[in-house]
Amino acid sequence: MTRVIVVPYDQLSRHRGSMRDADPGTDQVLMVESERMLRSRTWHAQRLHLLMSAAAHHAHALRAEGFTVHERSASSMSDGIAGFRAERPDVSLVATEPRSRPLRRVLVDHDVALMPDDSFLTPRDATVARWAGRLPVMENFYREQRRRLGILMDDGQPVGGAWNYDADNRLPPPRGGHPWPAPLHHPMDELDVRVWQDIRDRRLPVTGAPPDGTWATTQSGALRQLAHFLATGLAGFGPYEDAMPAGTWTVNHSLLSPYLNLGLLDPDEVVNAALARYDEGDVPLSSIEGFVRQVIGWREYVNLVYWATDDDYADANGLHADQPLPPAFDDPTRTRMACVASVATDVQQRAWTHHIPRLMVLANLSLIAGVRPQAILDWMRRMFVDAAAWVMVPNVIGMGVHADGGRMMTKPYAAGGAYINRMSNHCKTCPFDPRKRTGEDACPFTTLYWDFLDRNADAFAANHRMGQPMAGLRRLSDLDEVRSRAADVRQRLSTGDL
Repeated sequence: MTRVIVVPYDQLSRHRGSMRDADPGTDQVLMVESERMLRSRTWHAQRLHLLMSAAAHHAHALRAEGFTVHERSASSMSDGIAGFRAERPDVSLVATEPRSRPLRRVLVDHDVALMPDDSFLTPRDATVARWAGRLPVMENFYREQRRRLGILMDDGQPVGGAWNYDADNRLPPPRGGHPWPAPLHHPMDELDVRVWQDIRDRRLPVTGAPPDGTWATTQSGALRQLAHFLATGLAGFGPYEDAMPAGTWTVNHSLLSPYLNLGLLDPDEVVNAALARYDEGDVPLSSIEGFVRQVIGWREYVNLVYWATDDDYADANGLHADQPLPPAFDDPTRTRMACVASVATDVQQRAWTHHIPRLMVLANLSLIAGVRPQAILDWMRRMFVDAAAWVMVPNVIGMGVHADGGRMMTKPYAAGGAYINRMSNHCKTCPFDPRKRTGEDACPFTTLYWDFLDRNADAFAANHRMGQPMAGLRRLSDLDEVRSRAADVRQRLSTGDL
C-alpha cells in the first residue's frame, strides 16, 4: 500500500482528483461518516438519503473494483481521520481539494496531502488569485469561459452572433395544455432501502417526504437522467427555463445538479453530451446556449465566488435584516399565498424546485420581508437535495437576499407580484391581487416590494441600477398606507398567519 485516499461524500468521482490514477493494488480508500454532520440540522429526508446512499453505492463499486475501502463512523470528520491515523501512523493520506472551507481546514490540520479538484472546468487557485480583489461580472466571466473552452464559438465569435438568448428564454407558461416532459423514476434498490432503514433506526433528524425514487443514487442512474433530459427536455429548455407553471414540477429542467455536486457526473461530460445532442439538428440555439450557460457559466462562477470571498462572507447582513424564517416554508398550510404554498410543497415533497422559484419566490420573499440571511441560508442548505456550502452561500447571501453589499450582484433581485403573475399561473387561484399594494387583498409581494425600497432607500441611493425603481417609489402617493400594510404583512408572515 502506498496511499490511503480520503473520499468525502460529495466527491464520488472515480476518475477525478486523487482518484484519477488510483490503483486498487497499491491504494486504499477512507470514507468517514460524521455523526456531527448528520445531526447538525434537521435535513430533508431525501437530501440526507441521497448523500448517504450515493456514498454507500460508491464504496460498493470501489470494492467491486478491488479497492480496500475503510468506512468509519466517527463523531466528526476530524475524529475519524485522527482515529485512522492512530491505527496506521505510517500511512500517507491524500485527498482531492475539498469543496468546503471547514473540510479543507480539517484535512490541512491532519496533514492530508491535497491534489487539485479537476472536477470543475475552471482551475480554482489561478482563478481565485485573479479575481480575489474584485469579482468579475457574471456575463463577462461566461463569455471568457466560452472563448477559453471553445464552446459554441465560430472563428472567435459566438455561434449565431449573440452571446446569450435571454430575450427568447423568458417566456411565461403557455396557455392551455402543454406536453411537459415526464420525470424519470429511479427505483430504489436493496442498498437504498437499507440506508433509509438505517436513517430511521438511528433516528437521524429528518423532515419532508421520504425517498421514493425521485433521485438516483448511482452514477448509472445519473447517466440515465442525463440521457432522459437530452431526449425529452433540452429542446424546450431555453424558452421555459424561467417559467413557473403549476402543472409540472420539472418543467424542462435537467435535474442534474445533485449528481454534478456529488461527483456522479462531471460538467464536461454533461456539456459534451448536450452539444452532441444539439448537433443532431433539432435543438434550438437558444436552448443549448441557455443550458450550457448554467454549467460552464453560472455553476463555475458561483464556485469562484465561494472561494474568492472571505470566511465570514456567509455571515454578511448588509441590509440588517432581522425577521425570522416564515413558518410557511416548512408548513405550506401556514399561508394563503398560492405561489409560496406551491413552491414550499414542492420542496417538502421532493427537496427540490428549480432556480426561479428559489430566487423569485423563496429568496425574493425573504429579501423584501427582511428575513435574516442566515435563517434562509440554513433552511436552503438542509432542505435542497443539491445544496452544498459552495453552492448556497453565494446563491443566497450574494444573489438571493443581497446581503453582501453588492459584491456579487450590483442590483438586488427584488420583485413584486407582477413578476410572479407574468411567469406563473399561481395568481389565478390566489386570494391576493398582484396589482394591489394596499388593502387586505393586496399581494404581499407587491406590498413588500415597495416597502423594501422605502426601508432601504439610503442603502440604494448611490446605486445607479436602482435609479428607476427608486424614482417609482418617490412617485407613490399612498406610501403611508403601504408602510402600514407592510408592517401587518411582515408580522403575519412571521407567525404563519398570512
